Amino acid sequence: MNRVPTFLSVAGSDPSGGAGVQADLKTASAFGVYAGAVLTALTVQNTQGVSGVHPVPAAFVADQLAAVLDDLDVRVVKIGMLGTAEVASVVAEVLAARTAPPLVVLDPVMVATSGDRLVDDDTVTRIRDRLLPLSDVVTPNIAETATLLGLDEVGDLAAAGARLLGLGAGAALVKGGHRSGPTSTDVLVDVDGVLELAAARIDTPHTHGTGCTLSSAIGALLVRDMPLRAAVGEAKDFLTAALLAGAGRRVGHGRGPVDHLHAWVTGRGSW
Repeated sequence: MNRVPTFLSVAGSDPSGGAGVQADLKTASAFGVYAGAVLTALTVQNTQGVSGVHPVPAAFVADQLAAVLDDLDVRVVKIGMLGTAEVASVVAEVLAARTAPPLVVLDPVMVATSGDRLVDDDTVTRIRDRLLPLSDVVTPNIAETATLLGLDEVGDLAAAGARLLGLGAGAALVKGGHRSGPTSTDVLVDVDGVLELAAARIDTPHTHGTGCTLSSAIGALLVRDMPLRAAVGEAKDFLTAALLAGAGRRVGHGRGPVDHLHAWVTGRGSW
């Protein structure tokens, strides 16, 4: 009997369920993909913000990651919030040591929606120098792209994506959702050139966990052997539908999550 192809999230925990590991597991499940998780940090968090972070010791993160890779048939590792330079380093070390490494989707969680930096300069350096070259696709928003490239701001998304490839990424999806306008346009740069992906902007405050959800959807589809360009397009469609489904629902008192399970058909609907 063949082992089940697995998606593995390496990220922090969001106890309110909308982002981080919780969003990753929900998203993979929505695509019918078995998922595991390696915790890098515990957060005190809800829909109104993050008020505390408790990093998991780097050696313990490495032990979690090695244990899962040694046992499960991990096809894709999605890397999200790492928190510290030491954790970034050990994740890179464990992955680089594999004789048949899984695909890597790197979602460099470094800048909050508010624009506040979430990690220090040393952590940014480790992510850029050690994890970016291991990634098959990196999925930064505009602020994270600027941070990785050492820029004050990013103008041309395609040019920025090309620079990320120059730093070693296999492909770069630079997300333009934080820009204004009637459409949300992301730009994928890979060995075949540039692909723009536009979608109508959903008028909703409930955008908690969108980055986690998009990168996990890409990873889940890659587990199912979908080519990268097709996976990115379908993942963006999934996120747009999740935003639309979650727009009229209220979870908590702040910026609520998208509806990760919008496509599930049950007698009672999603939530």
